Amino acid sequence: MYRKGRETGPFRLRGRLRPRSALYRASDRARTTMPHLVLTLSCPDRPGIVNAVTGHLLRYEGNILEAQQYNDRETDRFFMRTVFALAPESLAPVRDGFGALGRAFRMEWSLRDRNEPRRVMLLASKFDHCLADVLYRWRIGELAMTITAVVANHPRETYRHLDLDGIPFHHLPVEKGRKHEQEAALSSLIDSTGTELVVLARYMQVLSPELVRTLTGRCINIHHSFLPGFKGARPYHQAHARGVKLIGATAHFVTADLDEGPIIEQDTQRVSHHDTPDDLIRIGRDIERRVLAQALRYWLDDRILLNGHRTVVFAV
Repeated sequence: MYRKGRETGPFRLRGRLRPRSALYRASDRARTTMPHLVLTLSCPDRPGIVNAVTGHLLRYEGNILEAQQYNDRETDRFFMRTVFALAPESLAPVRDGFGALGRAFRMEWSLRDRNEPRRVMLLASKFDHCLADVLYRWRIGELAMTITAVVANHPRETYRHLDLDGIPFHHLPVEKGRKHEQEAALSSLIDSTGTELVVLARYMQVLSPELVRTLTGRCINIHHSFLPGFKGARPYHQAHARGVKLIGATAHFVTADLDEGPIIEQDTQRVSHHDTPDDLIRIGRDIERRVLAQALRYWLDDRILLNGHRTVVFAV
């Protein structure tokens, strides 16, 4: 039987006995309703970075929910990702404080509310397996984002079997000698829709260096990657001719160097001499779908930080 007044016992509330845990339920409920913010940063490594960041959050009663960090000893740079709960009224001073910390530690940093969906544009060509997969994952809530548009160099009828309901669709054909006009329209669309990330979901057009520069760090591509690598229009047939035993796919940020941008995610699967070119195409499509989805998931959750020609990916 409970005994009133003992420190380990219950407390009396309006004439009834309650467990001590009830004391904290109201504060727990308030804490769970706080916005969850994600902070990412990179800077030259030096002592005191973690202490400065966590101390600043503690000053405003920020509750750290996740924390990951990495020191690249080759470049002597420090990377950090932190998720924390914070009262809405503390957001402005916390952001201002990180501005001061950023200057003191020469940080590149960002602070975002995780409840605000990122704005993503999907580009596709005739092969639509990656587009279909991303749309499905978005429909079922696996990829929390706002799709600003689907842009294709083929007409909408090409994708009549896909569920594009409610998604703006733009047909921007690439005509000989007029590619700069098509890219100007695409660039204008990216700006006018507030698009944060462009996903090349098997978009089979090479972006110009000018457009690539405007999309630095916010354009992801998916392409086949073999060991050894095969370039060109029929990579799976080349792979079959060489008798490869391993095929795969790579998701990477787009740079002016074709298919050589910082790698985000990769996967492979073993194949054998029994597999025909059609088998390799089927297997490759499956790999491409899941690799692109994983890379997009990482980006949406602020888990990717650029590190020169490489990336730091704070996986789950």
